Amino acid sequence: MIARIVRLICPGLVALTMLGGAAQASASDLPTFKLEMQDGKLIPSRIEVPTGQRIKIEVHNIGKSAAEFESVELRKEKVLAPGAQSFVVIAPLRAGEYKFFDDFHLDMPHGVIVVK
Repeated sequence: MIARIVRLICPGLVALTMLGGAAQASASDLPTFKLEMQDGKLIPSRIEVPTGQRIKIEVHNIGKSAAEFESVELRKEKVLAPGAQSFVVIAPLRAGEYKFFDDFHLDMPHGVIVVK
């Protein structure tokens, strides 16, 4: 009985593992855009990306205080300690403008992702 269950479950687990590996590998193949955050300053404050394509934004906090990349419209947020680096993957977007900001420095100008 147990052997039969294992034979039924194992192929599914192998398939899920392979899909997970493929998803990770594809994240490195995405069009990538760099963003630096420095104590509320966004460098660059305008990022132009292609329409209808998944993208990756690499975020690097070069400031002396914590930073939080946040976009309400895109439902993304990422907290970074000083000197930390990470990324967010964004699903394909329609043409338009999507605001983002440093949630820890709300008094600073916001940025925009422009999708063309």
